[in-house]
Amino acid sequence: MFDRIIKDICKYASKTFFAVKILVKWLFISTCIGFIVGLVSSLFGHSLALVSEFRKQHVHIVGVLPFAGVLIIFLYRFFKNQNDKGTNMVISSIHSSADIPFKTAPLIFVSTVLTHLFGGSAGREGAALQIGGSIANQIGKVIKLGEKDRHIIIMCGMSAGFSALFGTPMAAAIFSLEVVSIGIMHYSALVPSVTAAMIAHFVADFLKVQPESFPVAVVPDMTPVIFFKIILFAALVGGISIIFCVALHTAEHLYKSFFRNVYVRIFAAGCMVILLCAVFRTDFYLGSGQEIMEYIFHTGEIKPYAFLLKILFTAVTLGAGFKGGEIIPSFCIGAAFGCAVAAFLGLPATLVAACGMVGLFCGVTNCPITSLLISFELFGFEGMPYYLTTIAVSYMLSGYYGLYRAQKIMYSKTETSFVNRDAH
Repeated sequence: MFDRIIKDICKYASKTFFAVKILVKWLFISTCIGFIVGLVSSLFGHSLALVSEFRKQHVHIVGVLPFAGVLIIFLYRFFKNQNDKGTNMVISSIHSSADIPFKTAPLIFVSTVLTHLFGGSAGREGAALQIGGSIANQIGKVIKLGEKDRHIIIMCGMSAGFSALFGTPMAAAIFSLEVVSIGIMHYSALVPSVTAAMIAHFVADFLKVQPESFPVAVVPDMTPVIFFKIILFAALVGGISIIFCVALHTAEHLYKSFFRNVYVRIFAAGCMVILLCAVFRTDFYLGSGQEIMEYIFHTGEIKPYAFLLKILFTAVTLGAGFKGGEIIPSFCIGAAFGCAVAAFLGLPATLVAACGMVGLFCGVTNCPITSLLISFELFGFEGMPYYLTTIAVSYMLSGYYGLYRAQKIMYSKTETSFVNRDAH
């Protein structure tokens, strides 16, 4: 009996020692990833802020957008990275042994800055995911990690990039685990991703990268009537998320059908953005949409068709090959739609805008847990019943659509069944 106890203790000690050894290994690696990616992402964030402010003060430079697009295509071709698939490539590298070239990081950095400088409607977090994934993958090669560990380190890089740029470390840590395979989370990457996200957040905070925060002034008590109003709203948000995904993918297909030459394609897209600004007599929908969200949360007002125009501007920009991301535009579209319908629901505009932001993000990324964490970090815990309800319904009704076609939907959204299909 005594011998058996000693044997069990030794066995437990051996397993614990092995686990501690793995913990120390990943704490060191992910701290390095968080620090390096945090530095680069902070520089990226400050660069975007500077060029965006410059564009607002010199609106006429939007006329250079077609030529900036040509330069972006030239850079990708010159460095032999013309088959780049953006964030889809990063997600695919976790599913398989596909490689992420290190040149992806500087290329997406420069091309996204060019897109924002000259007025393309694009986000930044998608670019941050690519920067983080590319840098982390290169570090994995240098320290000679195995293939399975390389997948974890790429998720670390994604979390670090998202955290540094958006200022939501909890959501960033979970996003890279959740976005790859919907229904299955890679918990082996939990500690590394949390560590990388937190370190990157500390670095960004030290370097004065402004974290996102939106004030929700009034949160009424949830009642049965309000609950069903939010369900109806969330169902509409799920539909808007499908429209946004279809618009992006359709724009890409149409550009390729009508403009076989990539230089002509992106030049035409730049001209169309300029034409849209002239037709609607505004530059309000250029850039990421940050200005629109700030306007909504400070005034509680927005034009009822603003969300449709942001979808149009973003699809025209990204579908042709301009670089950036879709996440901030999706937040902007959700906030604009929520603000526009708030009066019909009889609810505070900023609260419904916040629900729209996280609901649409969930619908286009298929990441409900990340969406809930984002709502806490951006808006606080007071409106939790509203955010949770919106996220749950939007997730169910957004179908198998998504921003990232490399994303795997492992389990059905409506049944307890294994489906293993790509997002579309």
